[in-house]
Amino acid sequence: MRLYSLSVLYKGDPKVRLLKAAYDVSTFNFFQRASVQEFMTFTSQLIVERSELGSRASVKEQEYLCHVYVRNDGLAGVVIADNEYPQRVCFTLLDKVLDEFSRQVSKIDWPSGSPATIGYAALDGYLSKYQVRPP
Repeated sequence: MRLYSLSVLYKGDPKVRLLKAAYDVSTFNFFQRASVQEFMTFTSQLIVERSELGSRASVKEQEYLCHVYVRNDGLAGVVIADNEYPQRVCFTLLDKVLDEFSRQVSKIDWPSGSPATIGYAALDGYLSKYQVRPP
């Protein structure tokens, strides 16, 4: 059971903006890592774009399961995991991350933010903490 990506996005009027993301591509071949990460970023943005405000969904994309939660205020989170990772845990993680993010990052910064300008460093820690390590 693995988590590959945890992203926070903003579903704005013209388009979806990636605000912050963390990736674990260590299980992939070194030469594939950049393209896998790009695929995960693109997929996260596409899923949020196609989701309604106030909705939760799990979408299968290739061998991954993408869990998305779009809040009514436009803040969205996406977890990309393998098929075995428990769905309930993914949505609990998304709730926790989006609540914390909205407390730490001003809502004024969401429409114009980018990974370089948003100061929120907890995603890597959450991705690591919720990773299920084989015994």
